[in-house]
Amino acid sequence: MKVLGFASLVSLSCLSVASATILPDGRRNANAKPLPTVPIVSVVDSAPVVSRNGTQLPPYNFTYYFDQLIDHNNPSLGTFKQRFWHTYEFYESGPIVLMTPGEANAEPYSGYLTNKTITGTTAQKNNGSVIILEHRFYGLSNPKPDLSGKSLSLHTLQQAIDDLEYFAFNVELPQPDGDKLTPNEAPWILAGGSYSGALTSWTMVNKPGLFAAGYASSAVVEAILDFWGYFTPIHEHMPQNCSADVAAVIAHIDSVFTSNDTSAISKIKNLFGLGAMTHLDDVAGVRNNLWDWQSLQPTSGPGARFFEFCDALEVKSGVSAPAEGWGLDHALNAWGYFWSTSYLEDLCAGSTTVDCLGTYDADSTFYTDTSIDNAGRSWYWIVCNEVGYLQDGPPEDVSAIVTRLVQPDSDIRQCELMFSDVFSASNPPKMAQGVAHTNEAYLGWNVSIDHLFFANGHSDPWREATVSANGVDVQSTPAQPVAIGDGFHCSDLSIASGTVDSTVKAVQDKWFSIVPGFLAEWTPGKYKASRKREEPAATPIKRDASSKKAANLFFREPVVIA
Repeated sequence: MKVLGFASLVSLSCLSVASATILPDGRRNANAKPLPTVPIVSVVDSAPVVSRNGTQLPPYNFTYYFDQLIDHNNPSLGTFKQRFWHTYEFYESGPIVLMTPGEANAEPYSGYLTNKTITGTTAQKNNGSVIILEHRFYGLSNPKPDLSGKSLSLHTLQQAIDDLEYFAFNVELPQPDGDKLTPNEAPWILAGGSYSGALTSWTMVNKPGLFAAGYASSAVVEAILDFWGYFTPIHEHMPQNCSADVAAVIAHIDSVFTSNDTSAISKIKNLFGLGAMTHLDDVAGVRNNLWDWQSLQPTSGPGARFFEFCDALEVKSGVSAPAEGWGLDHALNAWGYFWSTSYLEDLCAGSTTVDCLGTYDADSTFYTDTSIDNAGRSWYWIVCNEVGYLQDGPPEDVSAIVTRLVQPDSDIRQCELMFSDVFSASNPPKMAQGVAHTNEAYLGWNVSIDHLFFANGHSDPWREATVSANGVDVQSTPAQPVAIGDGFHCSDLSIASGTVDSTVKAVQDKWFSIVPGFLAEWTPGKYKASRKREEPAATPIKRDASSKKAANLFFREPVVIA
């Protein structure tokens, strides 16, 4: 395989531009909803990577490039460079484990090549190799030089699914016999978490037989336009006194904000340090305290930001509130003090509250910056066109821990501002139709596919879009197992000695016990690829392992598991 030189690497890397203001947590607006991002698993071991036969291998962060089709519906448009990471540390004629972290720059995810993760351990236990593939339109894997709406017309779920098939049949893996390991010559396992977990399910539905097995963690398989259920697991599992007081405060704020009492409205805004905000639905940025739940894992201690928030409301003079909380008066003032004296500054890092939380300025760089490596913008396009997942207030008959002032119309308005080159008030995104098409095409909760393993967590805020959602009767079967533990979002992807919750470990152990049987049922040569070319398609690019790129990596900073 041809190795590009340093100059070629520089020309590719210079495509990345980070011109917009980026908040400390990686977002460009604090009212932007968190992505369903896979947690990062850190690699701290600097020891050489060595194969089982003693060969020293490239480090985990050694980067390769694959010539991926720009448009699978029109191959004549040519290819773009799609990044991937790979190791055959454990390989002895076993499966090829393929994972994409999904909606993120994939460079920090090389830890998923190691046995600190479900992917690396799956390879280790089954004598396989591992690949981390960067998703199109994230990081530096871009078919187009910008993220305008017109460019993102090539950013679809089906194109991403077709990428996986084309990669699997055309990549020349940098390992022994790497040109003879297509899914017809070796069993491939597709793995993912959250959105990429859903992509695992959707791919196996769309291309049955391509992968010998699939592992889908916290997989948000059901596209949902009005996804107020995001807050349901939070409400169920947060401390009861905290949920009681938060619900009381939210009910009061919504009552005041829908009244004509301008004095009372100003009093609440000022209490939270948001007096400059002119749009009351932007004051809904206090949802950030609930969104912090997504950063929790079973190993999170009392110092986690979410628990700091609850302690601020529920601990008074060293005494914790009873189950019913302290009541509205204390909770409202305590929340306002916590938000205005510490949390707001940490959230916005010196930006004005309007720049940080405002969603109405069409000239804001949040909407106008189309430079690449902006995961939030790329994800917004999928949200606006195919999946929804709008985390807004619940119906009136459901207890609310976030304001009902924010409803889907607000999110659709932001889609129009974000992609003004293709949408407008008179031509809004057809979100409802897109969501319905996604569920019809890829089956959502109705998925039934052999050798697909679902791993979920009771405390995952995205649970209500998974097959373990309340009221969704997806049965676990030997062919399509469903396992659920007491984890949070994608908790089962990490395997760290002595730190994995016992119920999460049980989920992992169930997968490890089942996958050999799935692999034994794989038959070579049965899958007919829709498109395959003969010439080599993978181009390894050697880069300095110590090099770092200062750019926006995430829309909302993912959890980092040490």
